Amino acid sequence: MKPIEITKENFEELVLNNVQPVLVDFWAPWCGYCRRISPAVDQLAEQNADQFVTGKINVDEQPELAQRFQVETIPTLLLFKGGKESEPLIAPESKARILEWVAEH
Repeated sequence: MKPIEITKENFEELVLNNVQPVLVDFWAPWCGYCRRISPAVDQLAEQNADQFVTGKINVDEQPELAQRFQVETIPTLLLFKGGKESEPLIAPESKARILEWVAEH
């Protein structure tokens, strides 16, 4: 399963009200590091669909969500469980680090 596109219009339904945990990647198309880590996020979405949902928020298109969660550096990952967000993971260095962080939260 590919990451879902999250917008301010579907955020409550897809993230806050989701029964599964939701891994959210705040990114932008112009961000080189976002593009570099994106394949790892996509792989996590495919390989862990039974454990959590993976979604992406384009901060250029959804500045309200970036501001709401105080995202100042991208990529930033947040994990939502039961409508509550975790501590952020900023600029993860690898897929393994993202999985480790998810397991911690």
